[in-house]
Amino acid sequence: MRLVSLTCSNTEIVWALGCLDWLVGVDDHSDHPPEVARLPRVGPDLQVDLDKVEDLRPDLVLASLSVPGMERVVEGLQARRIPHLVLDPQSLQEVYGDILRVAQALGVVQRGSLVVRAMQQMLARARGSLPHWVRPPRVMVEWWPRPMIAAGKHSWVTGLLEALGAKNAFEHLPVRSKPLTPGEVEEAQPDLIVVSWCGAKKLRPELVLRRGLDVPALRNQQIFALPEAFLGRPGPRLAEGAVRLAEALRGVPVFARGTG
Repeated sequence: MRLVSLTCSNTEIVWALGCLDWLVGVDDHSDHPPEVARLPRVGPDLQVDLDKVEDLRPDLVLASLSVPGMERVVEGLQARRIPHLVLDPQSLQEVYGDILRVAQALGVVQRGSLVVRAMQQMLARARGSLPHWVRPPRVMVEWWPRPMIAAGKHSWVTGLLEALGAKNAFEHLPVRSKPLTPGEVEEAQPDLIVVSWCGAKKLRPELVLRRGLDVPALRNQQIFALPEAFLGRPGPRLAEGAVRLAEALRGVPVFARGTG
């Protein structure tokens, strides 16, 4: 089968399923595993060159709506009648479901089940390494610094944190992500701020410390940098992201009974 992947997460799902050799083209941002460097590129996620995609004669294109604006790419695939599968997960369970969908489309259903089970086991081990807090630590996952954009309720981040016994500080916001005012961040009172800026070449957690916000994360200097590759891509590497999140959560002060 000839596959083209239009996002990093889709490429990594194909890799985890053991079908990397079926890829004949990927988007410009796909960078894992290193072997994808040899593959033809079809453009960045929002500017996919559909002529290049068509020239690769794919049996299936793995598309996505995870980035606002990718609807135009999907519409282009539809107009050209290029066979495609669209992934658009919002929750952790939907990430698992999409891995199984891709596995089914590729005819490797058992491998899909194994990938999901391995992810779940990694999350369970990460949770087992953490204390049982009196209340869940509140975590702000920041996708961009200026303006501050954080993950809301409809993000796989929420389920990932719940699996670790923690809480998305902005799970009360019924959105995937949202630009936040300093007042909104102070109201949420995050105990930990995870810097995972999308598309940034360098993460600079020291910039967060300079904000002067009255929140526990800043008072206790609980700022953690986690590359977007392990948190912002809805695919198999989220499990490794959970392991790294657990490392950060171990540094959060254990709350005494009756506090919080």
